[in-house]
Amino acid sequence: MNKERSNFSNKLGFVLAAAGSAVGLGNIWRFPYLAAKYGGGIFLLVYVILAISFGFTIMLAEIALGRKTGLSAIEAFQALNKKYTWLGYLTSIVPIIIFPYYCVIGGWVLKYFSVYLTGQGNNAVSDTFFTEFISKLGEPVLWLSIFIAVTAVIVLFGVEKGIEKVSRIMMPVLFILSIAIAIYGITIDGAMEGVVYYLKPDFSKFSPLTVLAALGQLFYSMSLAMGIMITYGSYMKKEDNLESSVRQIEIFDTGIAFIAGLMIIPAVFSFSGGDETILTKGPELMFITLPKVFGNMKLGNVIGLLFFILILFAALTSSISLMETIVSILQDKLKWKRQTTCIVILVFAIIVGIPSSLGFGIWSDIKLLGFSILDFWDFISNSVLMPIVALFTCLFVGFVVKPSILIEEVKISSPFKSQNLFTIMIKYIAPIGIVLILVSSILNAIGWMQM
Repeated sequence: MNKERSNFSNKLGFVLAAAGSAVGLGNIWRFPYLAAKYGGGIFLLVYVILAISFGFTIMLAEIALGRKTGLSAIEAFQALNKKYTWLGYLTSIVPIIIFPYYCVIGGWVLKYFSVYLTGQGNNAVSDTFFTEFISKLGEPVLWLSIFIAVTAVIVLFGVEKGIEKVSRIMMPVLFILSIAIAIYGITIDGAMEGVVYYLKPDFSKFSPLTVLAALGQLFYSMSLAMGIMITYGSYMKKEDNLESSVRQIEIFDTGIAFIAGLMIIPAVFSFSGGDETILTKGPELMFITLPKVFGNMKLGNVIGLLFFILILFAALTSSISLMETIVSILQDKLKWKRQTTCIVILVFAIIVGIPSSLGFGIWSDIKLLGFSILDFWDFISNSVLMPIVALFTCLFVGFVVKPSILIEEVKISSPFKSQNLFTIMIKYIAPIGIVLILVSSILNAIGWMQM
């Protein structure tokens, strides 16, 4: 354990920060559209079952790895087995790839927040507002730069004074806002049809694709296989209950995803007259469809402002965790000061993020494996690298260092009630599920499988 390493002040600080990392754009827009695409209530049921088993196992393994070693990804794997240092490097590549393009989307969110803040929400109702904005040369890059700068300032203040303090404010506000908007949304005329669709499992709509989509969403939503939970685990105190912390992060993350569905699906159902296909549009749902929904609401500009505050907080808590992970890796490996590291990453993220931004404008003709620049990096990180990292992490824990080494770490702070579940999942069930995710994602990307 690195005795000089920063720590979260207590368990609550850790849980809120880790939950903040997990709660991101994936919860707010990706979960509702996947739920709509794969049968509403049945997708929700499958996701919850997988979250408390599959998701719990991977998250606990990563946090326990971090807390046991007191190190970020590269050094953590190296400390337990030098032959697997390469796995630490592979893990570290994921946040380095994701952070710049994630901040591009964060910049879009910041733009929409500014639109509603200045009372110009009606402008966002236009069919062309979003596409015209992202196709511009300078403005999206400006918002990208501002979003990265805000993230960097928070990370610069460190774990306790920066990340923890901000998470203690943002996460409760995010939770309260999401509940308030959800309650308002389900009171709209015609919304209850969407509530029933979302909450009532229809087993006739169940398919293997439902399971694969839910598994894929777990990685996207819970910040798994990115080195984030290893890093945050390294800041966790030994006396804090590890198992209950993971359960609480899980509940927070899944709860926000669930509430996001209640925010979006009933309101869009009402707006569209029950047309569930409108919900399956991906980013278009958040930046084109929802502004139209707000435009048809009483107090639509106010609701839109509250919604994009929520989205902005979700995006920031995730970008903070991504940047902190990179900072921790570089500090552990290169022994840089935090200030120097933050400045280097800020400049790097802006430079690398610009092509992803321009990929919707002057560089829209550039395609990588048929993807836009941003979508290409998203595919490489989320569909290829993350499943590979998760698979090797499971094999590393299950068969190289053995589950007992992490079980002992958990038991330092409390009895390990889910010990048997953890052992079976990490050694046998999780690897199979991850392989299925990897294969299906690649087949879907090349057009051999429709998801």
